[in-house]
Amino acid sequence: MASSKEKLAQDLEILQAMADQMADYLRSESLFWPMGYSDMPQLTLGGYWLRQHRLMALRHLLSSEQQAQLDTAVTIFQTAVSEWIVRTETRAHTELEARLRQWGEYLRDLADKKAGEVANYPAQVEVRAIIAALLNQLQQRPYTLDQKLANAATSLDQGLRARLVGGEFVWPEAWQSAYPKAEYWFLYGRPHA
Repeated sequence: MASSKEKLAQDLEILQAMADQMADYLRSESLFWPMGYSDMPQLTLGGYWLRQHRLMALRHLLSSEQQAQLDTAVTIFQTAVSEWIVRTETRAHTELEARLRQWGEYLRDLADKKAGEVANYPAQVEVRAIIAALLNQLQQRPYTLDQKLANAATSLDQGLRARLVGGEFVWPEAWQSAYPKAEYWFLYGRPHA
């Protein structure tokens, strides 16, 4: 199993690759963009923003060289989206809808007590963290969050809160400071079976 620092280094590699391909991604019609590497996730705005948030919050754990790489990736990303503000907002809303459906399906599987769903929670909850990243960014200028999607997220959260048993942070302990419990409550505990 990779250490927290190794996982952050992987996140940084992924973020850099996503930033490098962001302009092409925004010009395309694809919501989930294959980055051409078998060991990398598909490029989405939510996936990028999730990693950017984590890496910026945990910047102090990165070497000076890694911090410079992070700054470069963020600059490349900002340059790419600055030319595509409306397109970025539209794509982010489309992804948010898709992620809400995906998260809702997982929560329904939990409610149906499908085997393994509780055990998979630490991996599956990344979808909810991506939803948080999308919601956070869409509430920042120059974007405007579609309130219907915000309400849908709140509705799903109500169902999860009823099932969540509070507990330990589900991701690597070193990442905890990037995810304060008040905002990222869904990362603290697991749903009951």
